[in-house]
Amino acid sequence: MSKTQWGARVDDSVKELAAIRAKERGLSIGDYIAELVREDVAGLRKRGLDAARTFLDEYQSVFDEAEEADRQAKPRGAHAA
Repeated sequence: MSKTQWGARVDDSVKELAAIRAKERGLSIGDYIAELVREDVAGLRKRGLDAARTFLDEYQSVFDEAEEADRQAKPRGAHAA
């Protein structure tokens, strides 16, 4: 994987804290920041999936009713292959 140097301005206290946390994990500051971004993205994905699950749990009956109405509206009988 290629790497690009990226300049970002942060408070000295943030830089010091990042350096400490990175060292605790055995990572460079750059790798530590990359890991934080990955963790953040994974958290967003989980929250999105949780929201979708909540939506489906709440509205599943509406979808079921619509599917049943659609099934009943279609003519029964032979179907062309």
